[in-house]
Amino acid sequence: MTQPRFDTLDALRGLAMVWMTLFHFSFDLNHFGFIQQDFYRNPVWTWQRTLIVSLFLFCAGLGQAVAVAQGQSWPRFWRRWAQIAACAVGVTLGSWWMYPQTFIYFGVLHGLALMLVVVSLNAHWGRWLWLLGALAIASKFIAASALSIWASGQFVAQMNAPALNWLGWITHKPVTEDYVPLFPWLGVMWWGVAAGSWLLRSRPAVLQRALAPALQPLAVLGRWSLSYYMLHQPVLLGLLTVVAWLGRP
Repeated sequence: MTQPRFDTLDALRGLAMVWMTLFHFSFDLNHFGFIQQDFYRNPVWTWQRTLIVSLFLFCAGLGQAVAVAQGQSWPRFWRRWAQIAACAVGVTLGSWWMYPQTFIYFGVLHGLALMLVVVSLNAHWGRWLWLLGALAIASKFIAASALSIWASGQFVAQMNAPALNWLGWITHKPVTEDYVPLFPWLGVMWWGVAAGSWLLRSRPAVLQRALAPALQPLAVLGRWSLSYYMLHQPVLLGLLTVVAWLGRP
């Protein structure tokens, strides 16, 4: 039997997609030289990225809470997980072609694939997920301070290297086009699961309410978020390539 969808959750995920598209469009404009912005250090852009990733992973946590409440089977979970993992590999290959020196080896889809496995095992922990989420977020800052003060240079270098920096317990952010490590982002997803479980149990009307017609396109976009995520950048880059070519003297 087909499980009902929650338009409010889909629309929230769609909002994250729209915001992400505007951010990536600005990034691509900068890449082609149409604007001049520092996307790696300017707080206007770095904070936007943090908020976009937070909203996306919080929605992923909400969605996992709904899936667990609806009795999602393990075969269904692994089918969805395989789609995300395959797309993560595609992002790595595509970014390596575009940015060979800073390609994406552990971006948002890589992190999401790992976090989904973790979250699927403890989605029933209820209120403990609020505490776990807080600890996961705090661990990033605690680890950075501990490494800077007490750890040897060799150990710090090992934690900062690609073999271990996917954990997020680092002192220096790696040079890569997208980086979403396990910590602190698992904490955001745990909070999404905790919030979704609470809403389904205590405030189901928040998720079940009908959307205004003007917001329905966001809900449709949210239902196809993975496909949209994989297609939007090639489309934007293709369009800007044509514009740049037409604008050449």
